[in-house]
Amino acid sequence: MTQHDICIVGGGWAGLSAAVRLAEAGHQVTVLEAARHLGGRARRVDVDGIPLDNGQHLLLGAYEHTLRLMKTLGMEESRAFVRLPLDLNMREAGSPGIGLASFYLPAPLHLLAGLLSARGMQGRDRLRALPGLARLMRWQQAEDISVSRLLHEHGQPEVLVRGLWEPLCLATLNTPPTEASARLFCAVLRGAFSGHRSHADLLIPRVSLGDCLPEPARQWIEEHGGTVRTGAHVRGIAATNTGFTLTLRDGQTLDARQVILATAHPAAVRLLKPLSDLTDMTQGLEGLGTEPICTVYLQYPESVRLQTPFFGMLGTTGQWTFDRRITGQPGLMAVVISASGPHMRMDNQELAAQVRAELHMLFPDWPFPEKSWVIREKQATFRASVDCDRLRPGNATPQPGLWLAGDYTDTGLPATLEGAVISGLQCAQAILQQTPATTEAQ
Repeated sequence: MTQHDICIVGGGWAGLSAAVRLAEAGHQVTVLEAARHLGGRARRVDVDGIPLDNGQHLLLGAYEHTLRLMKTLGMEESRAFVRLPLDLNMREAGSPGIGLASFYLPAPLHLLAGLLSARGMQGRDRLRALPGLARLMRWQQAEDISVSRLLHEHGQPEVLVRGLWEPLCLATLNTPPTEASARLFCAVLRGAFSGHRSHADLLIPRVSLGDCLPEPARQWIEEHGGTVRTGAHVRGIAATNTGFTLTLRDGQTLDARQVILATAHPAAVRLLKPLSDLTDMTQGLEGLGTEPICTVYLQYPESVRLQTPFFGMLGTTGQWTFDRRITGQPGLMAVVISASGPHMRMDNQELAAQVRAELHMLFPDWPFPEKSWVIREKQATFRASVDCDRLRPGNATPQPGLWLAGDYTDTGLPATLEGAVISGLQCAQAILQQTPATTEAQ
């Protein structure tokens, strides 16, 4: 039986990032993805013949590793995304809501000026928020605390906490603010707001998530001598004298010198548990927990559109609504609901009806939607709770030749696409330090 050089279990953004870097250095890589489409938890899905994403994603200008990798793959940013300056419009029925837009000034003045002119806030609240915001950007304490406690201790006014910080916490950490890690939240704020002003830009996909990075990565890997297989579900890993044997669901086996587990962490736990000397690692991964993300798609007549590409919702089950006209799907709205809550006890029909009613309160002139779909990722991310970093592993495992890649590893970021890409690249670099490149890509 032929022994593969490096097998990568999982064709999400982390696994593909690792595969590209290793193939670039001359390694023969084999990517095994269980699903029909590449991309992991950020991929294209076909529902009733309609191409959707399994979750609506928004990237930031600060995602430099992701954007550089896409450029390597030949996917220019302008083809994949619409780049917009920061402009957050939080709406609530019967209320003016809150609006925050950045100014054309150097960071962090672009955000401070935006806060001073924020819509829906009184002048005294704006002035109270400014010094606290500056401290938030600098906050790096040895002891982690919850985001709610952090905001309270830094004097953020309730109108700003409810109308902006809590929605941003849910959107970026996918964890309720009362439980979420202040350390990770502040890392997000620093990344977006303390560097170049363009780091706060919002990048909205204009193509499916699969076409942003996963499919270009497949083509690039195959052109550089690698193999990418979908529908290849790995159900077991066994250590051998020369590496590892992977067993697929259909009974096929593959031998590999090295293996990268680039699945979500619950799947990694299932594969790691039978291996010896990994008990502490698997227990830590189990302790991370998971949080869901739901996306409710509502198809309205093509004439229905938003004035802006997306907006936030306050006091409702739905949290963010995106107009999919950008992706060439006029009339299609994607409503995102992050983290756990009562909505997870609703069936799909009930949840779609709830979200539809909430949109009707904001847009009473909209007609009834023609169709609706609900996509639930029940284990979308790890739970970014206080001190979760203590449970997040590095890329190496105690088993030589067995590696981890995924947004749950210790990247210093929450579960984001940028975190997944960083983890994949770091994993590849660690392998290259131990196993020098065989032929350098030209």
